[in-house]
Amino acid sequence: MSRLSPYLHFDGTTRHAMEFYKDVLGGELEIHTVGETPWASDMPQVPGATPDKIMHSALSTRGWVIMAADMMDPSTFAKGDTVSLCLVCDSKQEIDELYAKLSADGDVFMALDKTPFGWYAQFTDKFGIDWMVQFQGE
Repeated sequence: MSRLSPYLHFDGTTRHAMEFYKDVLGGELEIHTVGETPWASDMPQVPGATPDKIMHSALSTRGWVIMAADMMDPSTFAKGDTVSLCLVCDSKQEIDELYAKLSADGDVFMALDKTPFGWYAQFTDKFGIDWMVQFQGE
């Protein structure tokens, strides 16, 4: 059966963002740079594809995976507003902790509060990624 894994694109901050997500969410992080790729010498010359750029990264945690890479040509980078990552939490403590850590230095659209469908918050993290956190319990 297929599974959905969000793939994030950053403007050169992939390593920093993914290490931040690992600190907050735990799990195992794999990072591969352009220069470390065995077939790097055979790659087409892409503007901005310097050896230190992240070609692919994956954070495996909690039964799911977040993947990410640097945009090789920064002129093509535009942060979108059509996708949010939603973390459905198992406890009030978990939502409190994740909200505090992920929203730090970001832009909070809706602060964590009790709603008709449980505890909920919506914010953009310091890397420009839109998040929602939700917990249905008391």
